Amino acid sequence: MTDLDQQLFLFLNSLHSSWLDPVMWWFSNRLIWIPLYAFVLYLIIRKYQWRSVGIILSIALLIAATDQFSVLIKNMVERPRPTHEPALAGQIHTLNNYLGGAYGFVSSHASNSFALATITTIFLSPFFRCFGYWAFTWAFLVSYSRIYLGVHYPGDILAGAAVGVLLAFIIHKLYGVFIEKCTNQYC
Repeated sequence: MTDLDQQLFLFLNSLHSSWLDPVMWWFSNRLIWIPLYAFVLYLIIRKYQWRSVGIILSIALLIAATDQFSVLIKNMVERPRPTHEPALAGQIHTLNNYLGGAYGFVSSHASNSFALATITTIFLSPFFRCFGYWAFTWAFLVSYSRIYLGVHYPGDILAGAAVGVLLAFIIHKLYGVFIEKCTNQYC
């Protein structure tokens, strides 16, 4: 399986061009997305009003959980990133000498972006029918940018996405239990 992951990585990483380099660098930058995050928070507050407090706290808990859980897995598995794999030296397209940390399984970018796409889709798709399409397209592009930049194998991305989606459903379920309990006890 590792050979297939490396071959797929080398193929996907080789699909680069000078005009796409800054776009993928931009997609991978978490800070550039702050206006998007602010807009999503605005939508949640607008649609849920006072109930948005619990939703926003759930999202904050989710992002902290996915980020910490993905780092825990990285430190347990210790799979080197492609940029730290001696056998791939000279075959990887990177940008700005960016190599990432030592370990890459699972991708924190994929985990966080798919978690955010999942939970915001759950909450916002009843009001905005196409929201999920846009949210998961964004998560996919953020995740693909990590392969493009040479710091993650496709397997790292798929596992990170699975972790993010799973944790989003768990946090959403906990949110539902908490809200139901509070509603019954007039919190």
